[in-house]
Amino acid sequence: MPFDFASLAALYKTTLLDNVMPFWEQHSIDTQYGGYFTGLSRNGEVYDTDKFIWLQNRQVWTFSMLCNQLPEQHGLRQRYLAIAKTGADFLAQHGRDPQGNWYFSLNRAGQSLTQPYNIFSDCFAAMAFSQYALALPAGEAQTQAKAIALQAYHNVLRRQENPKGKYNKAYPGTRPLKSLAVPMILANLSLEMDWLLAGDQLNEVLDKTQHEVMHDFLDGSKMLMYEHVSPNGQPVDSYEGRLINPGHGIEAMWFMMAIAQRQNNTALSNRATDVILSILNFAWDREYGGLYYFLDRLGHPPQQLEWDQKLWWVHLETLVALVMAYRLTGREDCWVWYQRVHEYTWSRFADSDQAEWYGYLNRQGEVLLPLKGGKWKGCFHVPRAMYLCWQQFEQMQAP
Repeated sequence: MPFDFASLAALYKTTLLDNVMPFWEQHSIDTQYGGYFTGLSRNGEVYDTDKFIWLQNRQVWTFSMLCNQLPEQHGLRQRYLAIAKTGADFLAQHGRDPQGNWYFSLNRAGQSLTQPYNIFSDCFAAMAFSQYALALPAGEAQTQAKAIALQAYHNVLRRQENPKGKYNKAYPGTRPLKSLAVPMILANLSLEMDWLLAGDQLNEVLDKTQHEVMHDFLDGSKMLMYEHVSPNGQPVDSYEGRLINPGHGIEAMWFMMAIAQRQNNTALSNRATDVILSILNFAWDREYGGLYYFLDRLGHPPQQLEWDQKLWWVHLETLVALVMAYRLTGREDCWVWYQRVHEYTWSRFADSDQAEWYGYLNRQGEVLLPLKGGKWKGCFHVPRAMYLCWQQFEQMQAP
């Protein structure tokens, strides 16, 4: 297809509304216990009924966000709000321990399976209930959803220095490390919570996370994002310290560009764009195409045995980042890379015969697992990328 903005906007919009969302609406809703099934085969059959808190909250967020953002004429908003309510009610009843920490997984009926061993369940709960509250009319239900969102958000702030708490397996003091995942997700989460936070609190968190991401985790000479560094932001020569997660680094950069757009900070937009392009040059598989899942910054064998797999979310986050970078900077190299990543992503992850997208390819770009949902893949990265790219291309059409 031609790479013009109108055609691309239509492609992402149609795929979102006519292909991806109907898949989850038709196959994932648990009408007996509430919440959602995410263990879904290629054609949407349920193959596992466990419920993972990340994915439950992400699906509440997705349906709530689209309810908030889609024009009324689409006729979907009330239907999407009802689907969001199915998940929100289930999570409000079953998702937290007595201290208010969010579990990692539940069985179908809502009994806890895995302890609340890190703060990312809380992150996605805050995102979900913030968007859900925004979609609700003023009243008791909205007040309750706001309270759940803020409680989860303050859990994240309270535990950010030690995300796993008592479940941390690292021996204290020998090689302390901090993870890029915490400040990058806190930046995105805080932007999501904008309407519930006081301006000074939001700006303080955004400034702190921006500084940490762009100074502590960025290798300024290689322009690559480390996945782990020492507590004071220094590189560490170990498996964890040399780890490059290209998808995380690129996703973090579009979070930074969202902050830059809010602050009208063109220097930050350009710096983030430089990092995206550097990661792409470092992590693109020149033999088979696509982005590696994990790499060692010095070229040593990575510890992760799945290092050369090609994953859906890595490529979708890259499309979002490149479209945003091109819109904000106008740099031609962003557009050249966008076309390359678009061709790879749409020709391999999109299922030409069934709805939704594959998640896992081998290095050669062949389908490794035919699932459409599982423990990590749910109703989030595909629809979010479809929506964000649709909106970016529509903005670029505007006179």
